[in-house]
Parts: sequence; C-alpha cells; structure tokens
Amino acid sequence: MAKKAKSKTSVDMEKFRLRRFVDRLLDGGHVSVHEDPVALSDIGAIIEQTPNTHLFRKAGPEQLEMVSTIGASRERLAMAFEEPEDQMIDEYQRRMANPQPVIEVSSAEAPVHQVQITGKDVDLTKLPFHAQHENDGSVYISCGLDFSVDSETGLSNFGSRRLSLRNRNETGINVTAPSDLKGIYKACVARGERHPISFAIGSGLLDFMASGMRIPCDEITLIGTVRGEPVPVVKCLTNDVMVTADAEMILEGYLWEKGYTEPEGPYGEYMGYYGPMHMDPIFHCTAITMREDILYQTWLHGSAPVLHRVDGSMLWDVRSEGSILDALKGVVRAHDTIKLNLCSGIPGQTRISFKQTRPGEVRAAMAAVFANAPHTKHLFLYDDDVDLTDERQLGWAMSTRFQADRDMVIYEGLPAQRMDNSLDGRAEGVKAGFDCTVRFGRADSIMLKPARANQFEHGAARFQTVEQALEKSDGLYFMELLEALGSDDGREIAAALDELRQQGKMGRDRFGRYHAVKSAKGTTGIVGELDHDPND
Repeated sequence: MAKKAKSKTSVDMEKFRLRRFVDRLLDGGHVSVHEDPVALSDIGAIIEQTPNTHLFRKAGPEQLEMVSTIGASRERLAMAFEEPEDQMIDEYQRRMANPQPVIEVSSAEAPVHQVQITGKDVDLTKLPFHAQHENDGSVYISCGLDFSVDSETGLSNFGSRRLSLRNRNETGINVTAPSDLKGIYKACVARGERHPISFAIGSGLLDFMASGMRIPCDEITLIGTVRGEPVPVVKCLTNDVMVTADAEMILEGYLWEKGYTEPEGPYGEYMGYYGPMHMDPIFHCTAITMREDILYQTWLHGSAPVLHRVDGSMLWDVRSEGSILDALKGVVRAHDTIKLNLCSGIPGQTRISFKQTRPGEVRAAMAAVFANAPHTKHLFLYDDDVDLTDERQLGWAMSTRFQADRDMVIYEGLPAQRMDNSLDGRAEGVKAGFDCTVRFGRADSIMLKPARANQFEHGAARFQTVEQALEKSDGLYFMELLEALGSDDGREIAAALDELRQQGKMGRDRFGRYHAVKSAKGTTGIVGELDHDPND
C-alpha cells in the first residue's frame, strides 16, 4: 500500500466529490446520522424505512463511514444541479446542449490515488458489500460506475453496474441486459481476450445520471457535460482505463475471457421484483485505489414498498423529462404550458398536461412521446387545468373526460422493458395512451367548465345599476355582476335581475350569462341556443 500526495492541479477535485454533496445534505437537514456501530446486515432495512439520506459513521466490523440514498428525492437532485426544482430541467437541457471535455491529470494529482492497494494486498472482503433484499444471491455493492474502452473503436464506455462478492479478488456482475458493454465484452470473448474494466465506488448524483444515457459518443465525456464543467480523469494503475479522478474509490481489473460461465443473482431490480439468477462473467480485481478519507456509498435499489424513492428513479425521471419535452415542443404549439409527472418509481407511467390549440394535438403528442421515450408504457394526457400532482384531480379528469371506447389508444408490437413481468416472456409489448382531455372544440360549454369557488374581487362599484352593467357588456355571469356593482352580498342583485325580467329587459345565454335584451314581460329571454334541450 502506498500513499500519494494530495492534488496540486488547478482542476477543482472537491466540487463534485460525494463527501462535499453529503455535507450540503447535512446542512439542509436531509441526513439521518448513525453514530453507533451498525451491522452490515441491518443496513438494507434501515435505509428502506425512511426517505432520508443515511450516514453511517461505523458500518460493519471495520467501522467504515458509508452514505446511502443520496438521490431519493427530487429536491436532492435539484441540489446536485444547484438549481431550484422548477428550473432543474431547463438547466439539464442547457448542459446537454453544451458538451464538455475531459482533463487528464497525473496519478500524483488524483485524490482517488491517494491510497493504492495492489497485488496480494487486494482484499474485496474488507469492503462494505452488504445484504440488500431478502432473496438476493449474495452481498452487494449496488452503486458501481463502470469504465472501459471498446478496443475496436477506441471510444470509452460508461455505465452503472452492481457487484456481488465472491472472494478476495472476484465479484459477480450483471452483463445480461442489452447494452454496449455486453456487445464489447462478447467481442472480447470471441477473440479469447479479457476485457479491462474499472469501477468507481462513491460518486455524485450527476455522474450517475450520465451513466444511464445512451448517446453515441466517447461516453466518459458525458460526466462533464452533465456536471456542466470539464471532468478530471486519471489512468488506472493496472489497466489502461481512464476513470474519474475525484471519485471516492476505484476497483481496477478485468472481466475474464471465459464468458458467461457463473450464475449471478437473484437481485431486487428496478421494477420492484427480483431479476432471476442467470449466467454472467466474473470481474477480477487487480487494484483498489481510494481517497485517504474515503466515504463509502450504497444505494437503495428495487425496493417494491418504496419504489418512489429509490436512488435511480429521480435520475431516470429527469432524463426522460428532457427527452419528452424536446419531443413535444415539435407538436404542442403552446409548449410553455407543458407539465410532466413521470410517477417516480412506477416504471413506465407518464402524465402530461398542456393547453390544446388545434384538433389532433393530443394524439400527435401521444405518438411523439412513445417514439422518443421508449420506457413509457402508459401515457395519460390532461388539459392544463389539471394538477398532475393531485390524485383526486387526476381521477376526476379520467372520470369526466375519458371514454374507454374512444379515448384509449393502443400501440402494439413496440419495444418493451426486459424486466416487465407482465410480458410473460415476450420481446415486444403493448403501450397505451389515455386521453383524459376535453375534446378540442367542445370546451366552449358551461357543462365542461370546471366548477370551483369564486375568488371574489372586492372593490368600488363600476356601475350604479344592474341594467347599466348589462347594457355595457356582451354578457355577465352573476358573480361578475356582483363585482361590477361592488356588492358583497348578492341578494339585491338577484332582486334587480328579477325586476328586469318582469319588465321584459333581460335574457340569458347557454353559459348562464345575463344580457340586456328584450323579452316577454315576466320571462327570461334565451340568447342563442341552449346546450340542453328540455325535450330530450
């Protein structure tokens, strides 16, 4: 084991460090601090119980410092962007439009190389792998960010993987789902070659967000792009892979050349169910490097009772929101009215509201979302008068604006989520759009106008009589008459209207507004046609 000098580079190695973000969460009151020793077997249950970030000062027999669930709320993710929640998506889109480079630093400058463990000193069993779900196949580190290089293209590959402990030098890894890494690794196996790979353990939320992107590029650059600044990288000690120099810890090594030969899993997956045990490769660790004051990290992953606050759900939502907003701006004219709620933690459920401006706009929006947000399985569209965060309003809109034979649109034969148990093994799935809007052109009816308490504007009278107010208008609702006459009562307005009715000077339109028109004395004149025919 050797220690390296602390960083002297001009690149800020602390700004995006995990420990600095946790310090901010502590200042904001987001963290439950556990000062007493905690058994590794108890950590999974502790972090599932509350939505807080948890900081364990003495985790496991080694009494390691470890943090969990830093990303289990939208507020915390906004803190990572250093933006208010309502401006986070705009900031995310701005950063994605401005790619950032990487800056290579020397090993002496890299904080993650302050402690170096190689050769026979490597011992993964001293790291805080811990039990996470009751039927998992082993103890896990759930928050590994993997870095490797495609030997055929020379481009870096970057993603997120779990690691299951096997022994001092080896872990299991999940490389079964379709991914660039799977293709790169299978090509190596076909050539009889090992695949060099390294894992960052202990990273900020923005790095995890970058790891889930599928953008053709040199993928390590995505980290700086999401951060909004160039990212410092350092070459590993025992392979030629570049990794983030400001991480807490790096596990260096390779995926063996033997291919998919060892069972891995089960493991609690993002859909809230277990992924099955399957054959996978083995990761062999050749070096461990870390900061001197390392902060270990774990995630809450795939816990069915609290899917809405697992670490990855918020990151998924923001990436999806950005894609959906970009797609909708091409079809929704009043795009400044678009609001989204991706039902965090409920895979594939998306809610959108906006103001309609033309026929067919809702169905065009459906098609755009399904084309650009492949993870969306059920899409609910609402008018902009519906609060997407209020379950009662959502139910009200579906009950009063949705007809299943007309407003449910089925899309068959589309790509599906591999972990969706409802597929029953099929490769393709069915997606559904639910049009919970008022049909365009029908909103011009009192029967489709949402009823709510009047927000009365108290003020000076603008007219002396009801007759004067009606003569100067194209029709007024009763409450508008109260405001026009400066009344805080209303009974005298009703009496004045009846007097006009008796004189044959008042009528009403299909909206219920009052007008100054001639009518038979003692009756209310009808202005235009009514929505409701009394003979029906």
